[in-house]
Amino acid sequence: MMERRRMDAALLVLFLGHLAGALEVPLDLLEGLPQPPTITHQSHKDYIIDPRENIIIHCDAKGKPHPSFSWTRNGTHYDIEQDPNVTVKPHSGTLVIDISRVKAEDYEGVYQCTARNKHGAAVSNNIVVRQSRSPLWSKEKIKPIVVQEGVSLVLLCQPPAGLPPPIIFWMDNNFQRLPQSSRVSQSLSGDLYFSNVLREDSRNDYICYARFPHTQTIQQKQPITVKVLNLDAINDTMAAFYNDTDLFSEDPVDERRPTFLIPNGPSSSKMVLRGQVLEMECIAEGLPTPNISWTKVSGDFPAKRTSFLYYQKTLRIVDVSESDAGEYRCMAKNRLGSVHHIIRVTVKASPYWISGSPRNLVLAPGENGVLTCRASGTPKPSITWAMNGIPIENSPKDLSRKVEDDTIIFTDVQTGSSAVYQCNVSNEYGYLLSNAFVNVLSEPPRVLTPPNIVYKVIKNHRVLMDCASFGSPIPKITWFKDSRSGTLDGDMYKMHDNGTVEISVAQARNSGKYTCVARNILGIFENHVYLEVKEPTRILKQPEYKVIQRGRSVVFECKVKHDSSLVPTMNWLKDDGELPDDERLVLDSDSLTITDVTENDAGVYTCIVNTTLDHDSASAELTVIEATPTPAVVYERPDPPTDLELTDQKKRSVQLTWTPGDEHNSPIQKFLIQYEDSLHHRGHWHNLTEVPGTKTTAHLKLSPYVHYIFRVLALNAVGFSRPSLSSRMFKTDPAAPDENPTGVQGHGTVNNNLVISWKPLSGLQSNGPGLHYRVMWRQKSIDSEWTTVTVANNSKFVVSETPTFVPYELKVQAVNDHGSGPEPAISHGYSGEDLPSAAPKNVHAVVLNSTLAEVHWDAVPHELIRGYLKGYKVYYWRERSLHKHNPHHVEKQILTFSGNHTHGMLPGLHPFSLYSFNVKVFNGKGEGPASPTQQFETHEGVPAAPSSLVITNPKLDSLTLEWNPPRDRNGLITGYTLKYQPVNNSNELGPVEELALPANETSVTLFNLKYSTRYKFYLNAKTDKGAGPAISQEAVTIMDEAPAVSPFGNVNSSMGEEGALISWEYWGPEKNVYVEYIVKNSEGQEEWQKELVNGSQNYMLKGLKEGLSYRVRLVAKGHSDQAPHRSKEVVVEVPAVASRQVDIATQGWFIGLMCAIALLILILLIICFIQRNKGGKYPVKEKEDAHTDPEFQPMKDDDCTFGEYSDNEDHKPLKGSSTPSNGTVKRDDSDDSLVEYGEGEDGQFNEDGSFIGQYSGKSASRETAEGQESSEAPSPINAMNSLNSFV
Repeated sequence: MMERRRMDAALLVLFLGHLAGALEVPLDLLEGLPQPPTITHQSHKDYIIDPRENIIIHCDAKGKPHPSFSWTRNGTHYDIEQDPNVTVKPHSGTLVIDISRVKAEDYEGVYQCTARNKHGAAVSNNIVVRQSRSPLWSKEKIKPIVVQEGVSLVLLCQPPAGLPPPIIFWMDNNFQRLPQSSRVSQSLSGDLYFSNVLREDSRNDYICYARFPHTQTIQQKQPITVKVLNLDAINDTMAAFYNDTDLFSEDPVDERRPTFLIPNGPSSSKMVLRGQVLEMECIAEGLPTPNISWTKVSGDFPAKRTSFLYYQKTLRIVDVSESDAGEYRCMAKNRLGSVHHIIRVTVKASPYWISGSPRNLVLAPGENGVLTCRASGTPKPSITWAMNGIPIENSPKDLSRKVEDDTIIFTDVQTGSSAVYQCNVSNEYGYLLSNAFVNVLSEPPRVLTPPNIVYKVIKNHRVLMDCASFGSPIPKITWFKDSRSGTLDGDMYKMHDNGTVEISVAQARNSGKYTCVARNILGIFENHVYLEVKEPTRILKQPEYKVIQRGRSVVFECKVKHDSSLVPTMNWLKDDGELPDDERLVLDSDSLTITDVTENDAGVYTCIVNTTLDHDSASAELTVIEATPTPAVVYERPDPPTDLELTDQKKRSVQLTWTPGDEHNSPIQKFLIQYEDSLHHRGHWHNLTEVPGTKTTAHLKLSPYVHYIFRVLALNAVGFSRPSLSSRMFKTDPAAPDENPTGVQGHGTVNNNLVISWKPLSGLQSNGPGLHYRVMWRQKSIDSEWTTVTVANNSKFVVSETPTFVPYELKVQAVNDHGSGPEPAISHGYSGEDLPSAAPKNVHAVVLNSTLAEVHWDAVPHELIRGYLKGYKVYYWRERSLHKHNPHHVEKQILTFSGNHTHGMLPGLHPFSLYSFNVKVFNGKGEGPASPTQQFETHEGVPAAPSSLVITNPKLDSLTLEWNPPRDRNGLITGYTLKYQPVNNSNELGPVEELALPANETSVTLFNLKYSTRYKFYLNAKTDKGAGPAISQEAVTIMDEAPAVSPFGNVNSSMGEEGALISWEYWGPEKNVYVEYIVKNSEGQEEWQKELVNGSQNYMLKGLKEGLSYRVRLVAKGHSDQAPHRSKEVVVEVPAVASRQVDIATQGWFIGLMCAIALLILILLIICFIQRNKGGKYPVKEKEDAHTDPEFQPMKDDDCTFGEYSDNEDHKPLKGSSTPSNGTVKRDDSDDSLVEYGEGEDGQFNEDGSFIGQYSGKSASRETAEGQESSEAPSPINAMNSLNSFV
């Protein structure tokens, strides 16, 4: 019983999923629609914060209306307003926590955001906020390690635990990466493993570094000293310290088989999560150094996801899947033996989506839908549902909702049941939380594709025309072309589910206007697009292969044919690159010319023609040869083949052999074999077959009753050779036809005949003399015998006195003097058509709106159509308007609906009109009788604009408007609306006044208007359906008849060296102000000159002629129909040129004075120079003694080092830095950062791992108070100890 219920539920889910799948829409598809909240951005589930920066916990959402936000912390409500350190970003739920005054760890916890509006609530993931940590290394004293050469060794790193874990690397005192190899390598835990040690491994600076990536800090372990000695050296060196006894009494280390250092034992196990990275390592010791290899016991490695690192010691598999589980064997081997270890890998999985997260649903009232939450994991996860953040079992009951495990089924939803549902999928390794809303809407259809798009496509290419729509219920899309004679159907058009129509092979006849109509129960919406089919761009004359002597010219032609509406651009390439910048290369509209050809011009030249829609290209090679007849290589077409022979002659085959001609330095690529049929087509050569250039024999398959003559042509890179001499004739014997005619068709030309036609056989297909055809036919609907006639020298036969439009079965068989062809296939045809004998019945119309009606009829029975049904034609005409004032209209229109339609749309109707219509069926012969004429009335619509609007009788503060009613009233006029507003001089519109007028008025007088002001008027008519478009007009009230007052005052002028300065005062509203001037007493033919001076109170007139007087005035211009304002004129007199002044620079006394001054300056300079050279000695020695370099310190004499190592500075920070108590470093506290010494993006290592540059502190910032001064230069170890606390 339970299984039965589950099966029923599954079938219901499939059914509802089919219904609801098409109703899913992208979010925010249309403005203004109500929408429940959707989380658009949130912080990661595991949010590790940097204690040096503010904490930002993201939570952004959208919805209509915009949602409000609330937070919980550790499962309880978080009152943000009570916390002075927390602010919320505007229009968002994102929290910004200022930690400058508090500790970051105070805000660790689990946060969750809720976005809510009146349609539902969406919740974020649980965001776990934790502070990153980079603790210091604990102090320790590491004793030197002394080992015997050849043994294995492990240097432990043991870094402090951080969050996130640090990245480990080993370096020396010089910040150089320690070399690693198959013998020495670092493990995944960071320890350094030696399979066997050598004498050169001795050093005192094995330093382990830990880089904490989140805080970008580096910590270092104390240096480790390793001394590797052989047995004799150890005994000689250490005997004095061990009472003259050997330190090692055993024998020297011998070669040995490998053993594993890690992992331990013969086998181990490892668990990894799906999608993560699996890393397994095997490190072995032995002498000589063992090699590591890996195999998968139960299968092969995933090739694209597997890599081997650290000298094959580590196996890494990325993006782990369940198929990666199993046993893996690592083997260590040297010449003494091998050892292996088995690692058993199990793959678990945190929850993951199977078919994507639940998707939002938009449903209309009364519709059905499903929300599906399909997820998987290992172990199998549990699924819980919530509504608006509340567990669904605690939410209000809803009879339209049913929860079935991972699915919620909605049936007959109602308005007001919109909500956001949360699906939580979890197991012990993680969880998934997804929000999906159910939005119940009633929306009429809308087409979202922009209107009037012009699609352009090349002929024979595919084109997609979009009609993206939205509505609830989902709209049905219908396409029409041009006059809407019928919907788009047939093989030419393909309709996609999203409303897009596809034409797979566009032709010129497909060009035109297309209309897509979106319709649901709430209305319809139309959109128009246009398609232009263009001719393809083709290169008619392509460039040809050229062999040119050096120094000559060459021309490559490239003639193009293209669509007249497309503009082509031609580019030339040489060897797929740009043409050289050389004046010898001349580009023309359809050619490329190269003059004075050199060897560098040789190559492949490509002509590329591009248009906005397509392109074409063609290439040719240029070979340059020496101009003199030297032994240079000359490439030519090959010589024709010779010695054609026919052997192995059979009835329908023969073997042809030949001898190739000279290749002329270009290998022969292929041979083309042609034949002439001297019996049927004498003088015409046909291609028979091709063979590779390496063969000289071809086995030819032949046809009967042909007189064959063969010839052969050879082809190399230059071109085809001349044809060979013809072979001797080979005649094949006649035979019965091998095939019958194709293209057998049957159709009638009149209503009582049947014309049977076919494609006749060619002479080559006849296979023998006396070709004729056996034509057979019979009626398909009755069991009759075949009627047979013989037809010769014709490809059709007419059967007379047949019934009208009945089906026939047809056969045409080829026959010659040697027999009949194979049994022919049966074709089908119809006898002649006659006009339909009946009209459609039950014709009626349904008026959808004021401009659209739908006509319905019953299909005419097939036997009464009496021909191929082509479709139905609806004849309709407008009898008259339902308004008494509109004239009578009788103009018939026709809409054709192809195919077996029983209804059709009549678009573009006139509102408020009486229409008559009838319907006719038509076939290939013509139309049948019309149905009885029916009538329908269209609904009222909005009226057209008033037919005229005239302004009369303008006065100071009033004017009169007169108008005529609209020509197309489209209903009963219920009134008029008049709007008007002033327009200032800069064409800015003022406030709008609105006046409602009754329907019987055709004029109105407006009072209390401003004088001398321009007004703009808008008048529209109204019916019960609404207001129609407005007619507009402009007019100006007349000016006050009092004399105009000039806006200019205090106009003055003054002359200067640069010209005449004109100044004035201006208080008018006009913005266009000019200075105009003209020569005084000038004759009438001269015009005023003007200069624009907007926004200024003065202007300098330049270029005035000397000795003349000018009249000057100011002019302010407003609107084009307003008279300009002018100031009073002033007269400016320009003085004549004064007499020529004496140039002082040419006077003798001036020149003498300048020479004396120069001589005096020279004497003073000489005296100063002599005095300076007589100065005292500079006390160099004293200066040097007084300025001893404080950083110069002698080396220690005993060990030539720069000072001893002291561990009391292990954690002393570098100068200029400070370390908080929590072990982290503020990012802004130091200009010097050693992040670059670590790995990752911020590190700056060379390829071998060494540091780029050296680290040095600032000498000016030495500490003197915090630490004990040292007279020794810092050693590399001390520098690294400083580095330890610095980073």
